[in-house]
Amino acid sequence: MDSAYLTACAALAGSTIGGLTTLAASWVAQRAQADAQQRAHGVAVREDLYKAFIDDASKTYVDAIQRTEIDNGSVVRLYALVSRMRVLSSQRVVDQANTVMRLIMDAYRAPNRTLLEEAERMETGGLDPLLDFSEACRDELRYAAVHARRGSR
Repeated sequence: MDSAYLTACAALAGSTIGGLTTLAASWVAQRAQADAQQRAHGVAVREDLYKAFIDDASKTYVDAIQRTEIDNGSVVRLYALVSRMRVLSSQRVVDQANTVMRLIMDAYRAPNRTLLEEAERMETGGLDPLLDFSEACRDELRYAAVHARRGSR
C-alpha cells in the first residue's frame, strides 16, 4: 500500500473522529441545557400554581368565616388547583392543600366571625390556615431549584 494512501486514510479517520467527538459534545451540552430549562420551567409553573392557590384560598377563607353559604365557584376553583397540584407537586404539598380545603369547609359550617375576631384568634395562638401549606411549597420549590441548578452544570 502506498504511504500517501495510508496518510490520507489516517487524516480522514482523524477528521471523522474529531467531528463525531465535537458533535457528541455539542449534543450532550444542548441536552443538559434543555433539561435544566425544563426543570426551571417546572419550578415556575408550580410557583404560579401555589400563588394562585394562596390568593384564592385567602379570599375564600375570609368569605367562609363571614358567611355560611358556600361560594361554589371559589371552592370549585380551589379544588381544581388542588387537582393540578396532584399532577405537579409532592404528596406533602397536596396533603397541606387538602388540609386548607378542610379548614375552609369547616369555616363555612362554623358560626360567622368578623375578620377582626379571626385576627385576634390567630394572635392568641389560633390557626394560620395557610402556614403549613406555604412552608411545604417553599421547601419543595427550594429542592426543585437546587436540582435545576445542579442539572445545568
